[in-house]
This record gives sequence, structure tokens and C-alpha cells, in this order.
Amino acid sequence: MATDVTLPVLGEGIEEAEVIQVLVTPGDTVAADQPLIEIETDKATVEVPAPSAGVVGDIAVSQGATIKVGALILTLTEGGATREPAPAEPPATAEAPPAETSEAPAPAPTPVAEATPPPPAPVAPAAPRTTPAGRRALAAPSVRKLAREIGVDIEAVTPTGRRGRVTLADVKAHAKQAMQQLATGGSGPAAPAPLPDFSVWGPVDKQPLKGIRRTVTRRMAQAWQTVPHVTQHDQADISEFEAVRKSTKQTDPDLPLTVTALAVAVAAAALREFPQFNASLDVARGEIVYKQYVHIGVAVDTERGLLVPVIRDADTKSLGELSTEISALATKVRAGDATPDDLQGGTFTITNLGGLGGTAFTPIVNYPEVAILGLSRSTRAPVWANDRFEPRPIMPLSLSYDHRLIDGADGVRFLRWIATRLEHPLLLEL
Repeated sequence: MATDVTLPVLGEGIEEAEVIQVLVTPGDTVAADQPLIEIETDKATVEVPAPSAGVVGDIAVSQGATIKVGALILTLTEGGATREPAPAEPPATAEAPPAETSEAPAPAPTPVAEATPPPPAPVAPAAPRTTPAGRRALAAPSVRKLAREIGVDIEAVTPTGRRGRVTLADVKAHAKQAMQQLATGGSGPAAPAPLPDFSVWGPVDKQPLKGIRRTVTRRMAQAWQTVPHVTQHDQADISEFEAVRKSTKQTDPDLPLTVTALAVAVAAAALREFPQFNASLDVARGEIVYKQYVHIGVAVDTERGLLVPVIRDADTKSLGELSTEISALATKVRAGDATPDDLQGGTFTITNLGGLGGTAFTPIVNYPEVAILGLSRSTRAPVWANDRFEPRPIMPLSLSYDHRLIDGADGVRFLRWIATRLEHPLLLEL
């Protein structure tokens, strides 16, 4: 008996994934829970396991294809014997597999391809996948058609439908807003200008924008177009923390006490004091959503791009617990083992570039959050203390925030509150 293996639900708001690698071939005998394919979503890279033991039949996906939740991956025949190929005489029974595999390109067995030339029509639905603008925005075909007809980039439209879907009303409202901005002398969200042919001046190498880099491109463009950014800079004398860290390294060398962990602990406490920084702005409904939980994302630099695992309930954990959890999550992310749940649900983000250098930067808000804290490399600087100048480790801080919800004065107060507790960690206990 053959079983259809389909792409399972991967998480809230995730409706498609890119096939990174096909791990089996037709005729392979697999065990239950053995990985069949490796896929990449907006959130993470995961493997799809076999629901039961059996023999792999027709494979309906290929490396690089984008498939939707519920799409056919392959057929699995229960038992230990390899499925015999269908005889060439009865072509009627061989017509079903190509119709099912129209969801993503897949190599069909040679006898079937010769016996069934008719279905060019089922290939048509896969054509929209080749359009970069249509790969990630969640919208019905009628919505995409309207966006194309009126010249709206559907990726730039703010969705208000269920699970982040773009509706007809969203496209119309976006177009209306753009026209109003143009009428008043402003500039609407124009489509990017076409690039010149760079090959005229020399050889070029073109690589597809895919995986994590494609997701980062989309999300950064959305954040920059949606959020009016303001960045506030400050600095903190972290002498006391450095003394604690050196002492801890002597007494407990296995505890990875880091500046990032201290920043998470301080930011978690600050979000309780300043709830507007732990919120989201819902313009469509005219609401401010204040979260009653504190989940802090920590940006991690990986070979595949920037990923942000989330420390849940950070305000309830000790500095030691945060240090251990951040280290474990960073290792998990860099190894490619993070799950979608590890990378979603954050209310505030911290990004630490101190290990690379630099004196300050302007981090981009991780929308739909409203603020992000950036840490730069600490340097020795003369500080007037104890009636003389002393060399102290000074760490630059950069806070970017959504100016629609957070005023400049609140930004200064929030960052100064953080700087004070980075300088005097014992204040966290008061």
C-alpha cells in the first residue's frame, strides 16, 4: 500500500519552504522517522522524517524547489520489497503521478514520461514561483493579479489578513496611500529601478537570492519601509562587570559569563519598567499591543546569515542561566539544528558586534518589534574617578526604536536606565 508523504505544518505563518537537499532516492528502504528531505523556511532549516518504515517510490520534489504546506513530497510503500515499476502497456494508471507533482518540479520515471505526453497544462501553476515578488508574500491569486494590474509591489504591502495574508483591501489601501503621498509632494514606495547590465564592463557571477539571505532581504526592506527609525547612542563603564567576570572565570570556568548575557538580563528588567518598548503597533486596527511576557532575541552570526534565536521569559532567569542558555542556543543555531520555535516569538532584540569591532552602528528594528539594542566593542578610555583619570572599559550602546510609538525622551530614559545597570549590575537586585 502506497502512502503519500506531504510537507507538514511547520509553524504559525509558515506556508512554504525551500528544498535544500533530497536525502533519499527511489527504491531506498527507510525506517520510521528517518529524514527524507531537508528544507529551509523563513525561520530555520529542518528535516522532514518518514512517517513510517517503507520503500521510497516516486519523488515529487527536487533540490531548490519551493513547496507549500500539504504538497506531495514522495510516495512511500509499506513493507520491505522495492516497488516494481509500472508496466508500459496501461498508460491510464501512469497519468496520476504527473498531475500530483505539479506542485514542484520533479524528475518523472522515463517509461511514464514516454507514455503520457499530454499534461503540459498542469505545469502552469508553478510559474508564479519564478517571480521573486511572489515567493514570500502570502496572498490569493486574485490579490496578486490586482497588485500587478495597478503596479503595486505586493512585498511592500502591510498585511492585515489572517496569519499575515495580504488582502484586496490591503493592496487598495497601499495604492491609495502611495497616490496621496505623490499628490502632496511625497514619494510612495516605488519599485526598485532595474540594474544596468554589469557584464558590459567585465565578467560577473550571478547567484540566486535564496534561503536565509532572501528572508533577511525581505524583512529588512519591510522594517525600513514600515518603521520610522530613530537611533539613540550612549555608553557604559563596565568595570564592575569585568571584575565579576574575571572572578567568576577563576571560580567557575565552565560558566560562560558574557556581556551579551548581562545585556539580556538588564534589557529584560528594563522592558518591565518601560512597557512601550515591549509592545507592537497595530496601525490597521488602531491598537498598541503590550506583551505581558519578555522574550528577548539575540542575533547570531552564522555561515548561512544572521539568525535570531529567542530567550523565553528572560526576566525570570538568573545571569548564570541566561549565559548558559545563550551559549547553547548559539551553538544550536550555528549547527543548523534550530527549530522554528527557537526563532520566533521575540519581543525585543539585542545584537552584539563587539567581537568584530566598530565604535557604533544603527541597528534596524526587528519588525514587528519596536526597538533593538546594539552593543559595540568596549575600549579603554580615561574616566575621571577617585580624583584622577583612570583607564576604564567603555562599551558603546546604540538603541534604535519606532518613533511612532516611542518618543525621543523615552528613548533616552530607557537607554540611560540600561547603561546605569550595565555599570552597576547589583542595581538589578534592588
